[in-house]
Formats: sequence, structure tokens, C-alpha cells
Amino acid sequence: SSGINAEYGGDCENIACLPGHTGSVSQLSFTKDGTHLVSASTDKTMGLWDLEAGVRVRRFKGHQSFVNSCNVSRSDTPTMICSGSDDGTVRLWDSRRRHCVKTLTNPNKYQVTAVTFNEKADNIISGGIDNSVKMWDLKHGEVQIEMKGHIDTVTCLSLSPDGNFVLSNSMDNTVRMWDVRPFAPANRCLKAFVGAQHNFEKNLIKCCWSPQGTKIVGGSSDRMVYVWDTSSRKLLYKLPGHSGSVNDVDCHPTQPILMTASSDKSLFLGELK
Repeated sequence: SSGINAEYGGDCENIACLPGHTGSVSQLSFTKDGTHLVSASTDKTMGLWDLEAGVRVRRFKGHQSFVNSCNVSRSDTPTMICSGSDDGTVRLWDSRRRHCVKTLTNPNKYQVTAVTFNEKADNIISGGIDNSVKMWDLKHGEVQIEMKGHIDTVTCLSLSPDGNFVLSNSMDNTVRMWDVRPFAPANRCLKAFVGAQHNFEKNLIKCCWSPQGTKIVGGSSDRMVYVWDTSSRKLLYKLPGHSGSVNDVDCHPTQPILMTASSDKSLFLGELK
């Protein structure tokens, strides 16, 4: 769909529809204060939406191909946005400006499929079809650290609540946990979580942290939602219910509530005990 809808199996009321994109919406990211939403789309643009007014207040143009991923900085002022695209670039945006602030070009020109800021928003972490996770130094505009371990496309990156670690989901059927602190050991891959699947659909399946960082949640092409214990890597839950690939997952910021989105065109809300 080219709009943003919220429908919960008929049990919850859809309070808004935000039309404007001319291609599918590939990722969404809320601003820290929850008043605005950033969207990435295959129409080569991103949007900044005022949720109270229900309108798009900014349209970001600059990418030359599909925008696969977007992320909003955790800092309040100013709100910075990063994006990753099939054009092989990672871009930095200021929410107050229309044009791109900085363009970071992948040395190998491979498509970028996932991006996230670090805690201080002085680094952007990206992943793509070259299987590696890169940490970009925004001051110098170059790759500061390249983390290797995945053997297939990285589909999602998620920063931990404390900002010390990043999760990466990959088409190699693993979710990996990386140490992104400045003076971490050379081998930054701390753990791999297995069970969740990717298939021929090649969806950019997401993963996330629970609010305290004690659990890790991943979508899966086998229609299940996987929940692991962060410290032990033990699979705690394998949650059924969807009739299609589970492409996106997110946890409530304060309550033990999980939301999942699927190719079956439904969103589910569930409780994590």
C-alpha cells in the first residue's frame, strides 16, 4: 500500500490514513517525542508526517532508487534522520531542512537495506547485500568499522535501549548481536540467535529489543514470531497466529506488549510475559 494504515484484525479502530507516497512504504520510524513519523518508500523519497494534523510536512528527495530503510536519532534537537537505498548510498537528513545534509557512498556501490543511528547520532550503522555491517563516521564521512559474520543480505538493524549493542537480521537465518561501543574488542559479534527463517520472498524482515533489552524478537517467513532471551540465547517463545510471513515486529516502549505485521495484511498485538 502507498498509505499508512493501522488495522488490528477489526478489534481496534483505524484512527488515520496518511496518503502521499506513490510506492510501497518500506519502513517507519517515530521521532523521540512521538509527534512525528518518518517514512521510507520505493518511490525514492521519504516523508515526515505530523501525526496530530495527519499531514505530510516534509518530503525528502535525493535518492536515485528505492529507499529501503530509515531511522530517527534519539536526540531531541535537532531531529536527524538517516536513510539507506538501493542506489548504494546512506544519507543524513536534518528534519528542519528539505535537502540532504550528507551522502555516504558505499565503496562497493552495493544496495543498502538497513540503517540505524548509534546512541549519540555521530555514527550511522548500515547493512546491505554485501552481508557486512558498517559503522560510518559522520564527521569524516567514511566507514570507521566493518563488522563481518553474516553470509547473506542484512535485512534489519536495531539499536539496543542502552545504545551499546546493535541487532542485525539476515537472510542467512541468523539474528546477530554486535558490540558498537567505541573501544570494544576486534571481534564485535557477541551472539547469534537462530530459528527465525527467510525464504524465496526475500522480504526485509525486522527484529527488535524488548524495552529493557532482556529479550530479542524477530519476524520470520515461516509465519511465526520468535522471542529469545538476550543473555542465554534461549528461544523463549515461538508465537503462531499469522498466515503469512511476519515481516515486522516492535515492542511497546514501557509495557510488555508486542506488535507484529505480516504479509497476511494483518497486525497483531500480543503480551510478552
